[in-house]
Amino acid sequence: MYQVGHFIGGKHVAGNSGRKQPIYNPATGEVQGEVSLASAEELNAAVENAKAAQAKWAATNPQRRARVFMKFVQLLNDNMDSLAETLSREHGKTIEDAKGDIVRGLEVCEFVIGIPHLSKS
Repeated sequence: MYQVGHFIGGKHVAGNSGRKQPIYNPATGEVQGEVSLASAEELNAAVENAKAAQAKWAATNPQRRARVFMKFVQLLNDNMDSLAETLSREHGKTIEDAKGDIVRGLEVCEFVIGIPHLSKS
């Protein structure tokens, strides 16, 4: 059984609320993992961190942002099978359907990569 915590400020945080929720495999109904529910402090920390990250991201030039998305696309492609397996387990999809969802996400990222070129006058 796997554990899912939080990702706040670039770090994995286990969660300290003491509250957890089971994660069910929709195909079998079995509990396959557990997610930590956030405390109010963890939620506030995540929101504040996201606000700070957004300001930094907004100040990043479009070409640099495109390069970040290029790396993200590479990671999605490199981890396609593992991501499809996870998506299948969590949503009850077939592996091929899950891969289709990931490819649709890749298409959005590829469009975003081209935005700097579209915005040139």
